[in-house]
Amino acid sequence: MSIDTCGPGVVTWRSELPTLTGRLVMLREVTPDDCGILVALLSLGDASRFGLEAPLHDEAVQDFVERVPREREAGLAVTWTIVLRDTGALAGLIQIRQLEPSFETAEWECILAPFARGTGAFLEAARLAGSFAFADIGAHRIEARVLLQNGRANGALRKLGGVQEGVLRRSARRDGRHCDQALWSVLKEDWGVNWVSTARRVH
Repeated sequence: MSIDTCGPGVVTWRSELPTLTGRLVMLREVTPDDCGILVALLSLGDASRFGLEAPLHDEAVQDFVERVPREREAGLAVTWTIVLRDTGALAGLIQIRQLEPSFETAEWECILAPFARGTGAFLEAARLAGSFAFADIGAHRIEARVLLQNGRANGALRKLGGVQEGVLRRSARRDGRHCDQALWSVLKEDWGVNWVSTARRVH
């Protein structure tokens, strides 16, 4: 797996977010053309909300997409779409957001469309994004909050070397009811076999 950038010289993530390329997926920054697909994706019952309130509408998602580059330039967050390499289909969204100004502690959210689940796309996308956060952004700890009943997501975080630190009682609202979330952490020193190269290739 590798991270590609176009154009000469070294590009910092705050001025331009590089495209991350793996065997199964490509991660690229969100664009306005993605809005329609993102409305459907973020409306899934088990979707991470990325700070958006349900029920979702087109204007809210458009505002989110317009906010993505501004937050990157300010050093607050990086957000990629997950694109399947074999079909070019937009299959998900992954974001890493700072929890304190140095970005040493961060939080990530991810949603993957049902048609891409069980394919290995999530694990590859998470390894690309996590390696970039640890190596390029300087994160030391990444947290995740996942619905307790989402067995697939909790299992995937365990495969990434995550540790479940506790249960956040009634901390998320879904379909009009409050749900428990599991709190996970992944540390840089425990990333181990999940490391992928963050060396940039200039075309």
